[in-house]
Amino acid sequence: MADTEGTGADAAGSAASGERVVIKKYANRRLYNTASSSYVTLEHLSEMVKQGVDFVVYDAKTNDDITRTVLTQIIFEEESQGQSLLPIQFLRQLISFYGNSMQAFVPSYLEMSLASFTQQQERLRNQFASFGQGAGISAYEEQIRQNLQLFDRAMKMFSPFAFAPPARADDPPAPAAPATKADSGADEGLTALRKQMAEMQAQLDKLAKG
Repeated sequence: MADTEGTGADAAGSAASGERVVIKKYANRRLYNTASSSYVTLEHLSEMVKQGVDFVVYDAKTNDDITRTVLTQIIFEEESQGQSLLPIQFLRQLISFYGNSMQAFVPSYLEMSLASFTQQQERLRNQFASFGQGAGISAYEEQIRQNLQLFDRAMKMFSPFAFAPPARADDPPAPAAPATKADSGADEGLTALRKQMAEMQAQLDKLAKG
């Protein structure tokens, strides 16, 4: 192996061919790009992500796929260098979902939201060019406002019982559910959640189409 540091396009290896680039991580924590036959850094991998280069990272010893861990390290590096992208409240909410019964729904929702935002981003860029910066910023701010409203609804959707309104003093007490039907409430809650997720998907698609 050549002990060289890849930079720029060289670090991307076979990006032009569209093939997935394989990165090996060794015990000394060095990252080796098998496509360019060079050592790379987290900064290089960050640039590859921004360039749309598809890569996977394997532990050189165990051959385990550690792509998720490495991508998380890249985010940590960006955040620690002042590139604040993730709001504190978002991070708190995200952490709270670990081990939560709704954890399984979070990844798909985040992927759906970011995919929709990416589509909106292209449309808003065109608005910047067509109508001038001022009009583009106004449209962008409005889109952000709508996205935040959708995100807030989604957070409540993931924890529907935590956001239930408190009962008023004059409300009649709710009848106790029979012990033999303990699971029926959970089934109904799951059905309602799926319905809400479908509604969210429809709204996100509508926003993406503009």
